[in-house]
Amino acid sequence: MRFAPRAFADRRDAGQQLAEALDHLRDSNPLIIGLPRGGVVVAAEVARALDADLDILVVRKIGAPGQPELGLGAVAEGGVLLLNEPLMDRLRVTKEQLQPTIDRSRAELTRRCDLYRGDTEPIDVGGRTVVLVDDGLATGGTAKAAIDTLRHLGAAAIIVAVPVGAPSTIRDLTELVDEVVCLAAPRALMAIGQHYGDFTQTSDEEVMALLTR
Repeated sequence: MRFAPRAFADRRDAGQQLAEALDHLRDSNPLIIGLPRGGVVVAAEVARALDADLDILVVRKIGAPGQPELGLGAVAEGGVLLLNEPLMDRLRVTKEQLQPTIDRSRAELTRRCDLYRGDTEPIDVGGRTVVLVDDGLATGGTAKAAIDTLRHLGAAAIIVAVPVGAPSTIRDLTELVDEVVCLAAPRALMAIGQHYGDFTQTSDEEVMALLTR
């Protein structure tokens, strides 16, 4: 882990720096999987540098009522639903109250899968070393749902790689995967975007262009 107030010019720069930290995987034929949308930009740079396969895994965060940036869980391809029940209990949020948000997240997940993949089948992760890439980790709910999905699909090894993440989340994920690579882990992570010079939202069109390329 490296500590820096603003370590990355943009997502492409973050991916290039992350690729250097992942160079030890070059000979293991890794599959690089980006989490849409911003994570795909980072992942594309990693895949390019390592001459590796690139794919996506569509996961949608389930935000708290009135606090959409606070993740209470996530849904992912393959029917995965992950809820942070301890946090829900602390906030006094029931699953019934969250159900409309879950339904909207599932609808958006279906839309993105249809948009990004079209008729293209996902790359088979069975028996592969998978590097799961995002542009940052805050609560980790989205990453955990993605990890559950990759385990279900038979990944041989899972490495989580991010430019920046909350230390507590990084520690939690080390218990769930084979390796975590995080370049910057500030003690007080207020927002992922604070560690980027340019954190402009990634468009669907950009994700599609990167996958096509």
